[in-house]
Amino acid sequence: MLTGILAGLAAGALWGLVFVAPRMVSGFAGIDLTAGRFVVYGVVSVAVLAASMRRARRPTWRQAWGALWLSVLGFTGYYWILVLAIRDAGTEMPALIVGTIPIWVMLLGKPSGLRWAALVPGLALTLAGLVFMAKGSLAPVDQASAAIQNAAAQSTYWRGIGLAVLAMMCWTAFSLLNAAWLRRHPDIGATDWANWLGVATGLGGVGLALGLGTPLPQLMVQPGWPLFALVVLAIGFGSSWLATILWNLASQRLSASLCGQLIVSETLFALLYSFLWDHRWPSALQWAAVALFTAGILASIKAHR
Repeated sequence: MLTGILAGLAAGALWGLVFVAPRMVSGFAGIDLTAGRFVVYGVVSVAVLAASMRRARRPTWRQAWGALWLSVLGFTGYYWILVLAIRDAGTEMPALIVGTIPIWVMLLGKPSGLRWAALVPGLALTLAGLVFMAKGSLAPVDQASAAIQNAAAQSTYWRGIGLAVLAMMCWTAFSLLNAAWLRRHPDIGATDWANWLGVATGLGGVGLALGLGTPLPQLMVQPGWPLFALVVLAIGFGSSWLATILWNLASQRLSASLCGQLIVSETLFALLYSFLWDHRWPSALQWAAVALFTAGILASIKAHR
């Protein structure tokens, strides 16, 4: 159980990077960041499979199909939608909306032998943390909105909120379905499944790059290209390949409801990275929210023992 918890928390720390990545390379199109991240994930997966070809397990056609559609739900589709949401609404509100995933996963993925009463403390603390964080984050958003006279700009912001909700729904479904797939296939290792997902995700990334992305020669002459390439490599390897292995490891060792609660760490790290990027400290309400999130994770771990 401890291994699963640590793996889930580490995956959350790596996933948190994807919330600040679009702001670090704001001069590049969201589709290029999405495609680049997942092409890197695919290349790493192919390289690992090639290096271990003699002992690597090959998926059946049915398993390959499962990897393909889950990769769209939890990777290419989800992250493209999230990047668009961050572009339109900034980092904090999409991070908070995605931060409700633990609540939905916990409610929908509760083990049959676990009493609802045992989940109440963790759910209540997480929900209270979201309320506190929203109050602390919405104040500057409201001030900014008051200064916006252009109706189109306000429409863009609310479009971003809607996209963030859609991204939340995609990843909630992916978390539950991916955990169910791993439970049905206990003979498949976390690394093998991560690599199969990576190959499928890489194909999706290539399709996005060729169909909708900016041609590579044009990307390479844009200002900030070296930083863009570095960010793509970081989130492609760390936030995709390595994080997926860690998350699969957690999904194999923990119930879906406890895994769901550990997703809170993604929100915590996303906010931490955002504050570091903005060179500012959290407000008192945001500090309180962090404390509540942490208490919610601990309460959920206790309930699942």
